[in-house]
Amino acid sequence: MKEINFIIDSAKEGMDNALVHLEKQLRIIRAGKASPAMLSSVMVDYYGSATPLSQVANVNTPDARTITVQPWEKNLIQEIEKAIMLANLGFNPMNNGESIIINVPAPTEERRRELAKQAKGEAEDAKVVVRNNRKEANNEIKKLDDVSDDMKKDAEASVQVLTDDAVKKIDEIYALKEKDIMTV
Repeated sequence: MKEINFIIDSAKEGMDNALVHLEKQLRIIRAGKASPAMLSSVMVDYYGSATPLSQVANVNTPDARTITVQPWEKNLIQEIEKAIMLANLGFNPMNNGESIIINVPAPTEERRRELAKQAKGEAEDAKVVVRNNRKEANNEIKKLDDVSDDMKKDAEASVQVLTDDAVKKIDEIYALKEKDIMTV
């Protein structure tokens, strides 16, 4: 019985990790509103090593269309500006000598559709991970020798319930993101 519980728990953990990863990936996809998370993938050359932007500067959103980046060291302004351009996020950073200001344009209808499609792809990837966790768990359950067939069927049913719940949550998360993206 312990083995079955362990298999089910590890499948649930894998599915939960897929949901966390999906939410993280969807945060990066910009929906037209400025957010510090939009720059989370930017790496700055900080004295020869690639360092996340958040570790060398304050990133804030004073309003819905602006991101400000305030470096902790003034000599990093050029490096940060270069890193934002290299990240290919579609932003045009402006440097005022003290900080970097990024105006986040409202995405066009076509761009919003592309972003929604990208979000859908991330949701589908998460569903694949969830289904792979189900498959692995079911394979492990089938390998158990010292467990009755009824217990195996019950365990597989439990794994299926976890899978259905995770897929439903993925659909809900995607629906919210799609609504956010498509709202002008």
